[in-house]
Amino acid sequence: MTKTVSSGLVLVSYGNRGVVELGDGRRVDCRWRRSVGRPVCGDRVQLADDGHSHVAVEIQPRENSFCRANARFEKQTIAANLDQVLVVIAAEPEPSRDLVERYLVAVHGLDMRPLLVLNKAELMAGLEPGDASPLSRLQEYRELGYPVLETSCKGEPGTGALAPELENRTSILVGQSGVGKSSLVNALLPDLELQTGELSRVTGKGTHTTTTTVLYTLPFGGRLIDSPGVWEYGLWRMDRYALVAGFPEFYPHASACRFNDCSHRGEPGCAVRSAVESGEIRSWRYQSYLRLFAQNEA
Repeated sequence: MTKTVSSGLVLVSYGNRGVVELGDGRRVDCRWRRSVGRPVCGDRVQLADDGHSHVAVEIQPRENSFCRANARFEKQTIAANLDQVLVVIAAEPEPSRDLVERYLVAVHGLDMRPLLVLNKAELMAGLEPGDASPLSRLQEYRELGYPVLETSCKGEPGTGALAPELENRTSILVGQSGVGKSSLVNALLPDLELQTGELSRVTGKGTHTTTTTVLYTLPFGGRLIDSPGVWEYGLWRMDRYALVAGFPEFYPHASACRFNDCSHRGEPGCAVRSAVESGEIRSWRYQSYLRLFAQNEA
């Protein structure tokens, strides 16, 4: 006889199955029913248990989801029900010109809190990044209201600044391959091997944590989702309003534009462009917006 149990939390999802944490803390191997769809890491699901196996019969409504573009520039969800997104950058590999803006556009549009994490901070000593590099604009990001945390897994300042920001929140680490996300996860999770071993035991096979999005439990409270590194984060096709939402400093001026559907590129009476010319909006942020707008239309 099929027995429906309380909802569970998806810790990892791959193919047509994954690992779900039940309300009592047990972790079970679970199949995804094709008619239900494929849950992602962080989803809450309803399960059916017949005494031999667990099957997801419903994906509960998501509060939000973190997405990226697939090869066809379509929105692809990789994690759900988050409080914040930690965008990890480093001096090596140096972030591309608009990488941070692409992440910020995504996070603002998906209703989550963004934090910038400069990892490998020890490599910044003596470094002279170019004017167009996000590394040269960390103080300006702070002035725009974005928390910027500096970390190092090899010395000062360490990773102590992260714990207070992660406590009792569900967070996801995102960033380029090579920025040290795995080292940060190791530093934050002293029982990492135990947790990954438990996931492998439940599934009966190894869990490839470098290529799979995985949700971990933090020792000081909260959850941390580690996502695979990407060479370059890409945005999906989005409407202009979602794109503008990624530049909150435009808001006070956009309502004063002559046209309600102003794209803030070349229309007459554009208050955003006037604010750029007067220095109220940073020119480099506006230029980034223009580049992302053009890429979105290409």
